[in-house]
Amino acid sequence: MKSNDKQSLPVREDLRNIAIIAHVDHGKTTLVDTMLQQAHTFRANQEVRDRVMDSMDLERERGITIMAKNASLRLPFEGKEYKINIIDTPGHSDFGGEVERVLSMADGCLLLVDSAEGCLPQTRFVLGKALEAGLIPIIVVNKIDRQDARPEAVLDEIYGLFIDLDADEDQLDFPVIYAIGRDGIAKTSLDEESSDLQPLFRAIIENVPAPRADVDAPLQMMISNLDYNDFVGRMAVGRIVAGTINAGTDAMLCKLDGTFQKFRISGLYGFEGLKRDAIETAGAGDIVAVAGLEEIHIGETIADVENPVALKPLTVDEPTISMNFAANISPFAGKEGKYVTGRQLRDRLAREVLTNVAIRVEDASEPDTFKVSGRGELQLAIIIEQMRREGFELQVSRPEVVTHVENGTVMEPVEQVFIDVPTEYVGVVTEALGRRKGTMTQMTNHGSGRVRLEFEIPSRGLIGFRSQFLTETRGMGLLNTLFLRYAPWGGPIPQRGSGALVADRAGQTTPFAMANLQERGTMFHEPQTAVYEGMIIGENSRDADLNVNITKEKQLTNMRSSTSEITTKIIPPSIMTLERALEWINDDELVEATPKGIRLRKKNLSSNRK
Repeated sequence: MKSNDKQSLPVREDLRNIAIIAHVDHGKTTLVDTMLQQAHTFRANQEVRDRVMDSMDLERERGITIMAKNASLRLPFEGKEYKINIIDTPGHSDFGGEVERVLSMADGCLLLVDSAEGCLPQTRFVLGKALEAGLIPIIVVNKIDRQDARPEAVLDEIYGLFIDLDADEDQLDFPVIYAIGRDGIAKTSLDEESSDLQPLFRAIIENVPAPRADVDAPLQMMISNLDYNDFVGRMAVGRIVAGTINAGTDAMLCKLDGTFQKFRISGLYGFEGLKRDAIETAGAGDIVAVAGLEEIHIGETIADVENPVALKPLTVDEPTISMNFAANISPFAGKEGKYVTGRQLRDRLAREVLTNVAIRVEDASEPDTFKVSGRGELQLAIIIEQMRREGFELQVSRPEVVTHVENGTVMEPVEQVFIDVPTEYVGVVTEALGRRKGTMTQMTNHGSGRVRLEFEIPSRGLIGFRSQFLTETRGMGLLNTLFLRYAPWGGPIPQRGSGALVADRAGQTTPFAMANLQERGTMFHEPQTAVYEGMIIGENSRDADLNVNITKEKQLTNMRSSTSEITTKIIPPSIMTLERALEWINDDELVEATPKGIRLRKKNLSSNRK
């Protein structure tokens, strides 16, 4: 629709649709908590947990948002009641597809920026997408109560970021709110006294445009999200672009392949607070959930039966990292999980594609193996962890970059890396990234004892680097990445410098064997852990793989000895997490993920492998 035509449409003055976007851990979900509380969304005696929008177990465990979610609040303002639909989005770059697909439901956005950390990679990414979508931004400089807060300097960074992203004059004229999201305080200037979020609510109502849409036009609704309910089945969530939708009536589904399917709307639900309430009708500008179709995909359009017109489908950035997912065929296969076959793995990945627009799944060359491509290692690790908890057994390969050919030249993804480290670690970090084909583009010293570095580096140079980075900086470094562009293949990059300790027979690990092997390297397992031939039980201190007998027991004898009662001391093992395991393995190794644990193994299990 042309902008001139849109300006002539009627306005829903009582409604605002807004997305909350930011870099990871800048306080989006916490701010939504206090917004809902101050709008009296919850009962006075209702027990509400922190980060109430993070409903998935993995989100609460990791403290990050993984899936975009909807909520709403009712807000009395100057004698009128307004409904504000809020869309909480992930902050990690690996889940950028979630941000891209839900921005179509909003008319404005709250861009949160940490008052100490400033503009970080995902700040640039989400703001760029918001400006492309034509959203009106409201800047929220959050966490101004931090000891190292520098709100004025951060605001200058934000202006610079807008200019870098070619924002027009209207977009540069943004309102600024200073906030302490955790305490529910917002103010329009640093020296203003405030005890609540009223300045933020005022900014939203006065600056975010009310939806302009024709409720009398033929129905058009873009599907931006999918949900499931045990009682009504699959539900399509989206914003009504034009027309009116009614429960119990017929509608037409415009599929991505150009075909049409007529269906009956068995349920219509609006968002009230964190709940979905059944409603009879909704008009253009509303965000609703529709039940009645089992086969529906993100990006499809629900349209009028008599005049079905499809909206432009959603587009998201292409994947940059891929892994091979395969059915588990290790000697322990089938002992710990419920779903172990290739067919079950294929069906589960097919369901994942329905709701996750940022991944691609295709058959690999080996049987019961599927190539899964996504935005980053974390995104794919989250999928593996979800499947593992659902009862799946699978094995996955080392992450690889997704390349393509342009004019006969192999092109690989290049990422921009933002690093914040104490001054004394600048040298070791620069050296480590230099070995991985990284090039420093900027170095900023704020004079606080920490330095911010920016590098350009091939994506494959970052595989396995995060754990090394944390080790080199004693856990005091911050590392963030952002996809930059495709560039010609940069040549070989050094891989892991150490070999693996590999079990040469099946059995259980024993304290006696582990004590004798401690000098050889670092162990990954506790004593009395079941192992099989070809399973990796530790990291060798040298650069070659070493077959070891980890099941060897101390020989018992009836001869008395002065040293027989000496207690064996074992260094605590370094237990592998899923993300660390994916970073650590080489091309000839696999990660075996089951409901009860994570194991590493060689592709060729035989101890006499070449």
